[in-house]
Amino acid sequence: MPKYVIEREIPGVGGSTAEELKNISITSCNVLRNMGPEITWQHSYVTNDKIYCVYIAPNEEMIREHAVQGGFPANSVSEVVIMIDPVTSE
Repeated sequence: MPKYVIEREIPGVGGSTAEELKNISITSCNVLRNMGPEITWQHSYVTNDKIYCVYIAPNEEMIREHAVQGGFPANSVSEVVIMIDPVTSE
């Protein structure tokens, strides 16, 4: 199943409270439950003005539909073609 990195531009998101981030997460999980098991959220990285999310889904369209249903931006959706880490250098 393809893996995607989604860039969500949300000005000031890095200053969000724990409660605000929890509410964003709850919304995302509720949408995912309604969409079915084909799409899963792996994790996200919150920076000052963006959230970078990693999802597994059959296609980009499903990623974008999740964003629409959740009211989230999906400024960029990129399929991961290969993953590297320090072990790659060995």
